[in-house]
Amino acid sequence: MTACWIAAPALADVPPGEIAVTPYEIADANAGADPYPDDRLYIALGGEDGVARIIDRLVDGVTTDPRIEGIFAASDFVRLRRTLREQVCYLAGGPCAYTGRDMTSVHADHGITTREFNALVEQLQFAMDAEDVPARAQNQLLAKLAPMHRVIVTR
Repeated sequence: MTACWIAAPALADVPPGEIAVTPYEIADANAGADPYPDDRLYIALGGEDGVARIIDRLVDGVTTDPRIEGIFAASDFVRLRRTLREQVCYLAGGPCAYTGRDMTSVHADHGITTREFNALVEQLQFAMDAEDVPARAQNQLLAKLAPMHRVIVTR
């Protein structure tokens, strides 16, 4: 899979339901890690439909979890769901490109703590459990995401 280097859509080309953002350079490297070299993890997550359901459950969970709901209060949930789906699909070795911003700039103004990061991870685990994702596959995905702690947690 090759990196996808394209310019962010012009403000007029924003997908339906998303809030326009300042254009930025789009690159798979922005996903925060290298993808798995094959699609076994992607398949274990349930493919496109499974990843979509996991992300929907995750976003629903973080918006109702009193430990972290405030972090997401001003989020563009259409964009959040889309870019998280792309990120997980890409990192799991699926056929997706990641079109979101890099992890440092996405989280720079949130002031996320380790406690809040862990609560988000817990919500992701709940979402994967609800989709009957095997423990090994859950651990593989979490291993891809865990190093992002360094740039996401800022206080």
